[in-house]
This record gives sequence, C-alpha cells and structure tokens, in this order.
Amino acid sequence: MAVSSLEYSSQFDHTPFYCEENVYFLCKKLCANGVADADGSDLYVVFISNEKKQIPLWHQKASKRADGVILWDYHVVCIQRKRGGDSPCLVWDLDSSLPFPSPLASYVSETIRPSFQLFSEYQRFFRIVHAPIFLCFFASDRRHMKDPTGNWIAEPPLYEPIVAEDKTVHNLNEFIEICAEDISTNVGAELINDVSNKKLGVVMNENQLEEFFSQVSQ
Repeated sequence: MAVSSLEYSSQFDHTPFYCEENVYFLCKKLCANGVADADGSDLYVVFISNEKKQIPLWHQKASKRADGVILWDYHVVCIQRKRGGDSPCLVWDLDSSLPFPSPLASYVSETIRPSFQLFSEYQRFFRIVHAPIFLCFFASDRRHMKDPTGNWIAEPPLYEPIVAEDKTVHNLNEFIEICAEDISTNVGAELINDVSNKKLGVVMNENQLEEFFSQVSQ
C-alpha cells in the first residue's frame, strides 16, 4: 500500500517557523533509516534568502493564499543527490504542499518560479552546505525567535537547542546572511569541492542551482 506525501512527511519532526532545525533532524533521520547515505554525503542543506530578507516562495503551507505564496525572511530545505545513475535530484521541504519529496526540476518550477518576473529586492540566493559539515557545525539557541522583550515570536520545539560539535551554541546568522557579492561565478569542479570543504558552503543564484546539482552527480 502506497504511503501518501502527507503521511510520509508526518514521520519527520516539524515545528512551524523553525525550518533550519527541522532540516537538521530530517537529514539525521534520512541517514538513520537508509534513505540517504549513512554519513549524509548525498544530502545538501540549502539556505534561501537575500540581503533584504524578503524571498517569495510558492506552495508553502504557512501561506493564506490559494497559490501558497509567502514572503519568508529565509527558508531552509534539504536537497538529495545520489551520485551516478539516473536517480532524480530530490527536494525535501517540510513546509511545502508539493509532493514530499519533490524532484528538483518541478520544485524549482513550482516553488521558485524563475519565469515569474520579480523586482530585484526579491531575487533569491542559495547557500549550499554539505550535510555532513552542517550536522557537525550548525548551532542555534533560537535567539532570533524572541522579540525585544524576550517573548517567543513562535513557540520553540520541545527538545533542547542544537549545539555544534565544537560546543558553539549559535551561528545560524552566519548561514542566513546571504548577499549578491558572495555568489560564485562559475559552476564547476572547484565549486563542488568548496561545498564539500567549507563550513558555510557556497552561494549561488537560482539560474545556477539545477546546473550545480547536475554536476554533483557526475
């Protein structure tokens, strides 16, 4: 009996408005249950944002519009790319109303909608971080989810905050600070190597995203 996307996605921890933590535990579960490589080497964590912290994405469950569009300050998803073979590149987005997971090409077409003309302040940039690096170094004490008086903007998960292996307690801001001048100019072997070695990965624009993942598989 086939499992629906909704049933499947419900197997993963999901706290609204804590997408970075949701993806952290999603990666761990995909590795643990054999869907991904045990070390997460076929997984990439993708931070989507820009200088203005205004990025439109479609088919988001938090939207109140029929087309599911919402203006996030940033968003985080996981992209899986098996090396070799003809396996499709998959996007794992627990906040999306699209099939879970979705092939990258359809996710880009439906969620990012590159054909939709946007004002420059709404251009989306993508920080690609290799999951094994992310799982070692990411940390968040959730300070970004408190207002100036210390109250929660959105209720946090019940589990303890994520602490990095080097005992860092908060570096989320380093991952979500994305600007146009950080964009890599060429997608090639050097860029792929940088993703595998740099704590903060590499930054690219939406036109480079699919090209990058097509080259990762080679």
